[in-house]
Amino acid sequence: MHVLVVQNFEGTGLGQVGKALREAGARIDIRNAHLGDELPADAGRYDAIVVLGGGQNALADDEYPYIPSLLGLMRDFEARDRAVLGICLGSQLLARAYGAENLIGTSPEFGWHQIELRDEASDDPVFAALPRQFTSFQWHDDTFTLPEGAVHLATNAATRHQAFRVGRAAYGFQFHFEADQELVRQWNVTFADTISRNQPGWFDRFESEEAYHAIRADAAGLALARAWVAAIQPVS
Repeated sequence: MHVLVVQNFEGTGLGQVGKALREAGARIDIRNAHLGDELPADAGRYDAIVVLGGGQNALADDEYPYIPSLLGLMRDFEARDRAVLGICLGSQLLARAYGAENLIGTSPEFGWHQIELRDEASDDPVFAALPRQFTSFQWHDDTFTLPEGAVHLATNAATRHQAFRVGRAAYGFQFHFEADQELVRQWNVTFADTISRNQPGWFDRFESEEAYHAIRADAAGLALARAWVAAIQPVS
């Protein structure tokens, strides 16, 4: 199993998705697109693509001129029935790739929040094993409309489109199910100045928030990661 991972920002990380991929014995090819790493022209012999989050928005083509090529690459993976996973910014890019509207600065969420599955998730292979409601980590300001023909899988009160699927196995997750306790703690250090500026009081309440939410959120996130990896159909 050969998986392409596109990083769009420093300090993001695969978290629980990386754990699930390692359990499956996957070869992981990480491209730091934001630093100038070249993206492949097409899906080629890759079995899946993961597109991670970032501090930029999904319309930032001027600052990140690789974005249009990345959109085409995600569409190529889906067209070849290869698994696609977009997380946070990655989900916003997947939505844009299929003609949805990106809504910038309209839907801020940060910290652990509840997610609710929709009826359409009951027979979805990635979501079917999860409870109707679960908790996951959030960190975003933007959202998007649902692409035409996409399956709307999850929602919450703050952000209507929390997860969707295009085709068989192209998934967009607005929430950071990959962010387990270890990764969230890393973000607390890596992005301390940004968090202090935009989320006053976070570091004062972090330990109590973590104690209340993290174990259950980690369990749900790892279940999602493993289920998505199981949806990868190796071609090589």
